[in-house]
Amino acid sequence: MVSTDDKTDSLVEKDKKCIWHPFTQMQTTRPPILISHAKGAYLYGPDGRAYLDGIASWWVNLHGHAHPYISKKIREQAEKLEHVIFADFTHAPAIELAARLLPLLPGNMSRIFYTDNGSTAVEAAIKMAIQYWYNRDSNTRKTKVIGFRNGYHGDTFGAMSVAGKNGFNQPFWKHLFEIECIDPPVEGKEEQSLAQLQAILEKEGAAGLIFEPLIMGAGGMVIYPAAGLDRLLKLCHRYGVLTIADEVMTGFGRTGTLFACDQLDEAPDIICLSKGITGGFLPLGATACKEEIYKAFLGNTLQQAFLHGHSYTANPLACSSALASLDLLQLDMCSRQRAMIAACHAQFCEKWRGHPKLRRCESLGTVLALEYHSESSHSYFLPFGKRLYNFFLEKEVILRPLGNVLYVLPPYCILEAELHLIYDHIESTLEGDL
Repeated sequence: MVSTDDKTDSLVEKDKKCIWHPFTQMQTTRPPILISHAKGAYLYGPDGRAYLDGIASWWVNLHGHAHPYISKKIREQAEKLEHVIFADFTHAPAIELAARLLPLLPGNMSRIFYTDNGSTAVEAAIKMAIQYWYNRDSNTRKTKVIGFRNGYHGDTFGAMSVAGKNGFNQPFWKHLFEIECIDPPVEGKEEQSLAQLQAILEKEGAAGLIFEPLIMGAGGMVIYPAAGLDRLLKLCHRYGVLTIADEVMTGFGRTGTLFACDQLDEAPDIICLSKGITGGFLPLGATACKEEIYKAFLGNTLQQAFLHGHSYTANPLACSSALASLDLLQLDMCSRQRAMIAACHAQFCEKWRGHPKLRRCESLGTVLALEYHSESSHSYFLPFGKRLYNFFLEKEVILRPLGNVLYVLPPYCILEAELHLIYDHIESTLEGDL
């Protein structure tokens, strides 16, 4: 009889021979941890070892792993329709999801365009913004996209381009299209950011501004006030420039409100969604836009249409998963859980803000971010992040730092005691010699 350990070792060896993992230096990485099943806030190895998922498995899981309600809805849908081409055909889950999402979104969104993930939702938004102006005037000069310096919008070429040139995309710099970069309106630098945007808009040629609202994720969990962003959006709209909110990470309750842009007075023209949209079960992206943008693609020729799509656009299983996740998201219990997480994070910050090992300690809704002092400013490539990662993994907690920035972004089902367990381990890094 083959033991569990032998089966695990065999599978891990097979992984090492045939799989290329994302965001990983395969030559120096530790062997991957085999996960056999999951429940709630925990991932389990074949040996029964439980790992507390403090980052919601790359920010996708909202309600806990293997949630029975979402599983049931996917299973029911799979027995009726697993997929159908979405050009010239439609189905109930896609229609119902769009009809339910649109009234929840900030601003006056009227259309949903489905894609597969966050990067493709952003790609669709960029193409919508650029073609919007082209359809209105094929000789338009409005072709330039504006983005925040050190932003992140995904790993496809358009998404890489609008994040500007940075360490994530350096091998591809010669292949990225040029954009205009401005500093994000972090506290104390709002006027500088506004002045940079004003100078760009006065030159004309800007098609749209893309931004991660209130918190910039992979760029270091940089949190900034809503007021500064509001001023940027108002200025864009004064100049007739489209605004694109990348809510891939911030959507579905992460920042305290249902969407981060709910905290703005000025609504965006386009919103990108993914990650938590299906509760962490299946890949799905959605790009929402206002009716004025949609109408610019109507005409008598196919060339004027939005010639963009994916094989699995509006997959019925993914849409059913998203509908089930929305059901759970809108329960009072989920609202209470998000409020509990936000309150615990805020209390942690109150206690540890100003610690000599920390450059900053702040939270926004269910996101807690700590930036440790290091030999240089924030960088995804600082080795300290690897030390932090291994420290928490030894404690059976999954936290995946962005260089010297540690963040906690848990599924909403996490218990207060489990949050405090994570905090206790963080405190060990502050009070110890790590």
